Amino acid sequence: MNLKPIFNRSFSGLLFDMDGTIINSFASTERAWGNWARANGIDPATFLPTMHGIRGVDLIGAMGRPDLDPRAESAKVLAAEMADVEGIVPITGAIDFLASLPPDRWAVVTSAPRDLAYRRLEAAGITPPKTMVIAEDVAVGKPDPACFRLGAERLGVDPRDCLVFEDAHAGVTAAERAGASVLVVTATHDLLDGTAHPTMASYEDLHLDLDGAERLTLHRRG
Repeated sequence: MNLKPIFNRSFSGLLFDMDGTIINSFASTERAWGNWARANGIDPATFLPTMHGIRGVDLIGAMGRPDLDPRAESAKVLAAEMADVEGIVPITGAIDFLASLPPDRWAVVTSAPRDLAYRRLEAAGITPPKTMVIAEDVAVGKPDPACFRLGAERLGVDPRDCLVFEDAHAGVTAAERAGASVLVVTATHDLLDGTAHPTMASYEDLHLDLDGAERLTLHRRG
């Protein structure tokens, strides 16, 4: 097997975004948020590309619309998302790749609230990891780095010694601000075309080595 290292270094921990990174929930997300946008006089075609990876309460709060209460409106969208898990599937190869990881060396760091995160993972057939960081765990969501710093802390490692798997601008920015390395997942959209970070379209081509010092090194089959 011909293996090529993706990074010229190893890592202590792996931090995975959820939507668009280990599961494909794109259609469900855009149905719920598209319906909400239309109901509030917002053009979905303009709005939807800007909202991926951001907590609902932060997204609505940043709109500056006094007629929209961020918590109340994000709760409406959450109810719609909880009711609609049709078509949610794992990113190709994600189940096997995640199952191959040491359980105490990886975490999911998501902008989704707890109930939605677990519901979507279940719908995709992915067993939740031991360590999760969800929307309720931080005061400010992505692109603020607090979520990735917390994920690293819960793993007992330095965020600068972590590799973050992300698919959205907000998440990549959060990872960069936390000092982590980034691998961009391009499986569900092309919003990060032209990124300076390494990219991957599926997990099938990835291979992880754990050395004697328990350092994680990521390779691409090729």
